[in-house]
Amino acid sequence: MSKSLLEQLPEIVAKGRQEAERILESLESRHRVALQTREWVLPAKDSASNDWINTNQRQDAVAGLNNVTSEVFSPVQSLSDEPVSAAAWTNRLIYGDNLLAMAALLAGDEQTPSLRGKVNLIYIDPPFDSKADYRTKVVLPGVELEQKPTVIEQFAYSDTWSDGTASYLAMITPRLILMRELLSDSGSIYVHLDWHVGHYVKIVLDEIFGRDNFINEIVWKRSTAKNDAKQGAKFFGRIHDTLHLYSKHKESFYFQTVYQNYSEEYLATAYNKIDSKNGKRYKTTDLSAAKGGGDTSYLWNGFPPPSGRYWAFSIANMEKFEAENKLYYSESGRPYLKQYLDEMPGLSPVDLWDEFPGVTIKSERLDYATQKPEKLLERIIQASCPNNGLVADFNGGSGTTAAVAEKLGRRWITTDLGKPACMIMRKRLIDQNAKPFLYQAIGDYQVEAAKASLGKNFRIGDLSQIVLSLYGAPPLSPEDNPNRNLGKIIAGANKTLVLADSPNKLTGAATLKKAIAQRDSLMGGWDKVVVLGWNFEPSIGETISALNDSRLEVLVIPPDLLDRLKKKGSAEKLRGQVRFASLQYLTIKPVERIMTQEGEQLTITLDNYILLSPEAINLDDTNRIKLHAVMNKEPLALIEYWAVDPDYDGQVFRSVWQDYRGNTDNDSDPLRVITKASLNLPVKAGSRRVCVRVVDVFGFEAEVIANVEAI
Repeated sequence: MSKSLLEQLPEIVAKGRQEAERILESLESRHRVALQTREWVLPAKDSASNDWINTNQRQDAVAGLNNVTSEVFSPVQSLSDEPVSAAAWTNRLIYGDNLLAMAALLAGDEQTPSLRGKVNLIYIDPPFDSKADYRTKVVLPGVELEQKPTVIEQFAYSDTWSDGTASYLAMITPRLILMRELLSDSGSIYVHLDWHVGHYVKIVLDEIFGRDNFINEIVWKRSTAKNDAKQGAKFFGRIHDTLHLYSKHKESFYFQTVYQNYSEEYLATAYNKIDSKNGKRYKTTDLSAAKGGGDTSYLWNGFPPPSGRYWAFSIANMEKFEAENKLYYSESGRPYLKQYLDEMPGLSPVDLWDEFPGVTIKSERLDYATQKPEKLLERIIQASCPNNGLVADFNGGSGTTAAVAEKLGRRWITTDLGKPACMIMRKRLIDQNAKPFLYQAIGDYQVEAAKASLGKNFRIGDLSQIVLSLYGAPPLSPEDNPNRNLGKIIAGANKTLVLADSPNKLTGAATLKKAIAQRDSLMGGWDKVVVLGWNFEPSIGETISALNDSRLEVLVIPPDLLDRLKKKGSAEKLRGQVRFASLQYLTIKPVERIMTQEGEQLTITLDNYILLSPEAINLDDTNRIKLHAVMNKEPLALIEYWAVDPDYDGQVFRSVWQDYRGNTDNDSDPLRVITKASLNLPVKAGSRRVCVRVVDVFGFEAEVIANVEAI
């Protein structure tokens, strides 16, 4: 007989602790998880403003970026409540598995000190419905596509629910342990759930944070009249979620009471009097008390206290109230104390929050399925994070936590596994003109996945052998293949050399040139070379065009390969089922650079966007036909976001100009980006290395670099 979930819980928690301990032990190792900065975003959504680049905020930011030191990348110099300089902290949006993101934040590196014990507040809203539909609607001009989650997201989600709630608890347990490690001693965590798994997660939270550190179970009424109990349903309509609030240390956690405004109904009945002398609104309260203290049985205005009671104040205080016009007398002459409305802070919030159901403000709405209202996060952040404190959300979703933290003057970190979510968050933060922030990804993501699939003692060569096998290229002999990453395909008289690149590096110009050299010299030469890569330099398309070699082919190793391998158990079971896709790339027209009275102006115009691998996108046949129609008619309509770095250093992309679909500050078309950018910049001697980066509606990135000489 199988164990009940309650019987499985101790083992689930124990295994979760073991997984978390392995991660914590690895933090000091040479191969610890790291973050890669993909973009430094300096929000500039209004390209029509001629002097946007010279506003104080961007002038300071650009000056800092042009003088990059290790301090610029250091997120922590002082995490006290005192303000910190821009060089000491940069907010960050991280794409990838939150378990790996937390491991990287805990590990730190030479430029980014560990955040262990540095986070003031964590809010998470993890998925809690195993039957939820997380398909994404992609609206293009004249066409609406329905995209299923990426394969990586699907596998992550299927792992989460493979054995029902038990798998969910196994997923969340090590993550909660790492979150506790990140929290400061005065920190707290809000875990947002509903009836599906909330009661089970509460037990896990008790185990990790301790029952004594449980503060509140908050009921948030997320719906009003609408509910899921249709006519004839045999249950009450479900219209609330639950938030579990825990502190790291109950005796020292930060909490600031956030008072609520009085309702109009309450004001009409309680504060229903107007003072004729000062015009203030007030209510009256009793001046008596159940117990006396000192001389409290006196007569006031000829009245004793009510029978069996005492005056609550001394004669001296009563005289003070009289002098301050704070006594009200009934028609009979009995005194009452006036409480003026403008002297009251408001209502102390209770653990039932029913005043902000759902996302009701149109300007907030992003059409994201699990989006939460800003008012909800405002209350949480104001109550549990000090000014300039650090807020983290490891299930970022629509970005409400980061957006509200930004508005309230708190620092923030947010992560998500979904590329659509990261794109929505990036656009949302640019739209509200946020301070500069980093867009990062998990470094060596495939290496970490390989450890999970092949064991932590695997070697890169082992992975290359598997990739070559799945591509159908038997390995070369050891003497010709010391790195174990070369294979061959012999078809009649044609010989093809195959190179499987390492997952812990970006495939770029150096790798392609080396592959071409091996093709021409190794073992007497080959007819063709195929390079299989995991991660690519954003300029890979430009590199391939510049090489102009018809005997070179570059293909993408499926990003979900290791997840599929883990599920199948062996490469043999995947043979014939793995497709290695082509790359996408971007072209631009010649960049114009002219001198102006104020400085110089760059004009960048998009030319074409080639999506070479539509088969790799998770669409059904009907939606795929629609996509091909848009690709053929208007390829630039596939671009969701594009940005410009006018002085790219080859290391960190600093986007000082952006446009994205839905940004109507640049034009009135919400379904297209503008295709021309004009940047007014200070004069720079010599050439500029201009980098343009795009992200399409499916989350694929492409990049092109142009060296522009001075005129």
